[in-house]
Amino acid sequence: MEKVRIAAEVFFLDRQSARPLQAQIRETVVNAILSGQAQIGALMPSSRKLAAHLGVARMTVTLAFQELVDQEYLTPLDRSGYMVADSGALPRLPIGRNAKPVESSEVWRNALSENLANRRRIVKPKDWHALPYPFVFGQMDPTIFKHSAWRECARQAMGRRDFDEMAGDHATDDPMLVNYVLSRMLPRRGINATPQQVLITVGAQNAIWLAIELLTRTPLKAVCENPGYPDTLQALRWCGADVSTVDVDEHGLNPDKIPPGTQAVFVTPSHHAPTGATMPRSRRERLLADAKARDMVIIEDDYQFEMSFIEPPSPALKALDVDERVLYAGSFSKALFPGLRLGYLVGPERVIAEARELRSLMLRHPPGHLQRTAAYFLAQGHYDLLIRDLRQQFAQRRKTMLDALQHSCLTVAGAARFGGSSLWVKAPDGIDTVQLAAALLQDGVFIEPGAPFFDNDNAPTEYFRLGYSAIPVDRIQKGIDLINARISNL
Repeated sequence: MEKVRIAAEVFFLDRQSARPLQAQIRETVVNAILSGQAQIGALMPSSRKLAAHLGVARMTVTLAFQELVDQEYLTPLDRSGYMVADSGALPRLPIGRNAKPVESSEVWRNALSENLANRRRIVKPKDWHALPYPFVFGQMDPTIFKHSAWRECARQAMGRRDFDEMAGDHATDDPMLVNYVLSRMLPRRGINATPQQVLITVGAQNAIWLAIELLTRTPLKAVCENPGYPDTLQALRWCGADVSTVDVDEHGLNPDKIPPGTQAVFVTPSHHAPTGATMPRSRRERLLADAKARDMVIIEDDYQFEMSFIEPPSPALKALDVDERVLYAGSFSKALFPGLRLGYLVGPERVIAEARELRSLMLRHPPGHLQRTAAYFLAQGHYDLLIRDLRQQFAQRRKTMLDALQHSCLTVAGAARFGGSSLWVKAPDGIDTVQLAAALLQDGVFIEPGAPFFDNDNAPTEYFRLGYSAIPVDRIQKGIDLINARISNL
């Protein structure tokens, strides 16, 4: 019986994708096999014909086919190409079902306690990289980050000795990375700690979540800043805390406004999110004194202290903590790249031990290879060079941003005294920055509306955040001009 040959037209490539062509060919063949489009024993199109159809080199197709032979998806044939392998180990995915699917919202309506999809949050368009004027906060500029250095560190981390050490499941943090946190990161913030007082987390947000989970096992009365980082407030409410928000001023959170009965204070004293305000030492000391007198604990989010290019950042609140009332959350992600998702939690040994046990209920530890790669990147000096380059670039971008704003209808409502990577901006009275942001996308401009940072629906609408970590300096003036022009037309 003559074998069926699969038509070359079944396969395609996404020319807009950054994925290598050879990888895309392998993936589309595997998908055709698993979905049943390519049946067992069917002949693949010839490498020459498929290459012509896809518009790639014949060798690219041949190498992809050879890799699929090694993976037992294809079987080579003498002088007649390749056919789909008869491998009983390969699963087959259903192409579709005839039955009408049940609406999932009906099935889960009574099981879910809350609709988290409706929470206040900062939303970035997936294609923000393609926008010419991305005033996005906290994102990496690939022209500054040394990808070759990171790749070499990843290669070292995959070495046999490192791999054998990381391959086990010991529920421990990478000692090399912990040592760097202890010897280099924390001393820069005036903090002394031991290995038992440090927990590696999946970003600073994970560190704060662990602290919230530990604190809310019994009823908790907590305080957050307003405006403030929206996920902290939402996480507290999700975990059942009784949360109050305290309006910040030009010096951050005012301890005098913390309501009676508060048990935990969540604060960003060195670089308030989103205004950039820095809490002065006198206010920090008063907050710590009040914490002792009122038996409160403090969770400090120190998310961007490295970006100090104007003046040195103030010592962390944790550095002044003699009574061990402060849990300190730090992050590598803001300086390296947000997708890294590596941070750390620092606190009393007993609390960190509990946090480690709680973390093990969700995940044993952040991926070992990622930890070791970051440890090499830090230990070999790449991190310090990156920080130097970021500070130089951000200083130039900040100056350009401030100069451009002086000739616009916008007002700088908050900026980190020591530097940072964003400005808190106010539009003219009556402007709704949610509507403004939507309109600006048509101009290729992205801004972050201020609404998610505020606690109530009656909050001012005129504020928004302008980040400059990912926008080239030569596009800042034009981007501000477009914002100004769009406001004039509203």
